[in-house]
Amino acid sequence: MPRIIGVEIPANKRIEYALRYLYGIGPTKAMEIIEEARIPLGTKAKDLTSEQISAITVILQEKMTVEGDLRRVIAADIRRLQQINCYRGIRHRSGLPVHGQRTKTNARTRKGKKVTIGAIRDRTQRRLAAKSE
Repeated sequence: MPRIIGVEIPANKRIEYALRYLYGIGPTKAMEIIEEARIPLGTKAKDLTSEQISAITVILQEKMTVEGDLRRVIAADIRRLQQINCYRGIRHRSGLPVHGQRTKTNARTRKGKKVTIGAIRDRTQRRLAAKSE
C-alpha cells in the first residue's frame, strides 16, 4: 500500500479512485493531480513509482489543503460561526441541520434518536418516573 501524506491508499485500486481516500480530495481534484503529475489514467496504486508518489506528494503539499490542515480549517470556521452567534453557528451548536433542511420530519441523522417529551398518562408509570428522578 502506497503512503501519501501519512495515509495508506488502497494498492489494488486505480489511482484516480485511490487518491479519493485522502480527506479533501474528490473526483475532480484527483483528476487534476493525476494530470499535473503526468500519471497515465488507469494506473493501479501499487504500480506507482517512487518518483510518481513524490510528485503527487509535492502537488498536495504545495497547492492543496488536505487531511489534518483541512480538518483544522473547517473546525476553526465552525468555531468562528459559533462565537459570532450567527444563525449557522447556533444551528451547529444545537446539533440541528445547518443548510435549511426541514426538521419537522426527517433530520434524524443530525438530531439523533427521537425523544418523546410530554405527560405520562398511566399512574404507575408516573410513579416510576418520579422515583427515578
